[in-house]
Amino acid sequence: MKCLRILVFAIFIFVLSVSGLAAQSLKGMSLNGSTGLYSIPSGKIGWEKSSDLGFDLGYHTIITQKTATHIPKFALSLFKWVELSAAFDIQPEGYYHSNASDFIGGMKVQFPLKKTALALGGNFQALNIGSEDYNRHAGQVYLAVTYNGSLFDLPAETTVVIGKTFVQHDIDSDIDFGMGFDILLFPKAFESLLHWVTDFANFSYSVEAFGANARYRGVLNTGLRFDLASIPALSKFKFVIDIMVADAFDDNRAFSMGLVFGIPIL
Repeated sequence: MKCLRILVFAIFIFVLSVSGLAAQSLKGMSLNGSTGLYSIPSGKIGWEKSSDLGFDLGYHTIITQKTATHIPKFALSLFKWVELSAAFDIQPEGYYHSNASDFIGGMKVQFPLKKTALALGGNFQALNIGSEDYNRHAGQVYLAVTYNGSLFDLPAETTVVIGKTFVQHDIDSDIDFGMGFDILLFPKAFESLLHWVTDFANFSYSVEAFGANARYRGVLNTGLRFDLASIPALSKFKFVIDIMVADAFDDNRAFSMGLVFGIPIL
């Protein structure tokens, strides 16, 4: 944990030195369905400016040790300031217990700030659905802040999250902390198509996460996020592809791919 604290402190000092720049428009889905990076939510909702009613449908798979979990999900953005999300983590049989499928439902409220995106959110987790012996519940509350800057003259967004996770039958005094970056790569050549996304946290997308588990040393996820809505023919929609390495610093690192498609309804 000492190394974890040193790394978090170093990243925090670095972030303070980042200068302001114009906002980016890409808003992908985190692994648990909320708008965000990979493990951490962002201070934004899916359709914060462009639609009073927006719908996102997504899917991620995490592959490790010749097996995989499947996470279908959806999110609904309301009135440009509220987001409701849900995800089903369909894990392989016997990964945690005899039946390891989980449900994660989330809600996020974004505050109406101009330059910084600030949101208060939380989620409810029903773990090991269908198992009488191992079924339990968990929940998380958090505050997420997302702001714009630059890194090596590349447009970047930084997200910082602080919160608390509560697990049934488990007394834990840890405070949740996460930080991540969305860096736009080669904007002159690809405009807003190619993003490098990295996040680090001492919490996972759920209490019993598959392949991206922060229980021991924290979790660092990194990879590429493609914004296909930057193509003029798709500009009215959200179309995001994720290719990433989950828990990249540990020997049980995993590979993940995901797809998100969204439409403005109103």
